[in-house]
Amino acid sequence: MSIKQLLQEANAIQVGITSRDWREVISLAARPLVQGGYVNASYPEAVIANTLTHGAYYVFEEGIAIPHARPETGVLRDCFSLIVLEEPVSFDGSDKADIVIMFGARDSNAHIEEGIRAIVTMLEDEETLVRLRKASSVAEVMDIL
Repeated sequence: MSIKQLLQEANAIQVGITSRDWREVISLAARPLVQGGYVNASYPEAVIANTLTHGAYYVFEEGIAIPHARPETGVLRDCFSLIVLEEPVSFDGSDKADIVIMFGARDSNAHIEEGIRAIVTMLEDEETLVRLRKASSVAEVMDIL
C-alpha cells in the first residue's frame, strides 16, 4: 500500500495546524493513528522520549520532520500521518519544520527501509513541497500526493 493509501485509510492528514510546541505536534500527528488502532496510545510518548534521548535526528533542512519510534514501542499496523503546519516548529532545538510525517512500522526492516524510502521519494521534488505548504485542505493534499 502506498503512503497516499495509508494516509487516506487512516484519515491521517491534517492541514493548517497552528502549534508552537513540538510535543503537541507529535501528539496531534499520532491522534488519528491511535484512534484508528494503528498504534497504541503510548506511541506518541515513545516518540517524544526517543527525541529527548537521541535528539531530533529526523528533522531535515528542507523543513521536513519524520518523527517515529521503534516498532516495539506500540506500532500495531504500518501507518503514516501527515501534518502541514501554519508556522515551522523546532523539535527540541532542531532546525524548524512545517511538514511533519509520523510513521510507524511493525518491524525494524520495514521501519527503516520502506518508511524512509517512501517518504523521501514522495518529498524529493521541490515543487511537491511548495504545493504541500500552500495546501489549504485535505483534498488538496491528496491531489498533490
